[in-house]
Amino acid sequence: MKNNLWAGMALICWGLVSGCAALVVATGAGTGAYTYVNGELKRSYPAPYTRTMEVCTQILNDLNMPIKEQTSDGVRTTIATERKDGTPMTLQVTIVGLEVTEVSVRTGVVDYRNRDLSQQFHEFISRRLVP
Repeated sequence: MKNNLWAGMALICWGLVSGCAALVVATGAGTGAYTYVNGELKRSYPAPYTRTMEVCTQILNDLNMPIKEQTSDGVRTTIATERKDGTPMTLQVTIVGLEVTEVSVRTGVVDYRNRDLSQQFHEFISRRLVP
């Protein structure tokens, strides 16, 4: 427990010093700020983690995208799914704060990521999550 606390504090300090993209996006939560790094399109939402997870799974159900695998470490949940055309998609839902959650969407395979499809999924989330 003590090590986790120190690790968390070190991560926060590093983020403040280095200008971590996740912190930058969190400050722009709800404003439509995205970051796109290594094929992942990330955005922070002004909503609690549980509500964000509900919205993401509802959207997957509505799009008939089955959850192939789901893992969680208590702070981040990773969902592997597949679009109807067989294109793989990975979602990561991460707790940033009590009322801020970051969602990362990666669509496609290595060397062929589809940013437009990832952005479309974020638009679905935004319509349901942000008033």
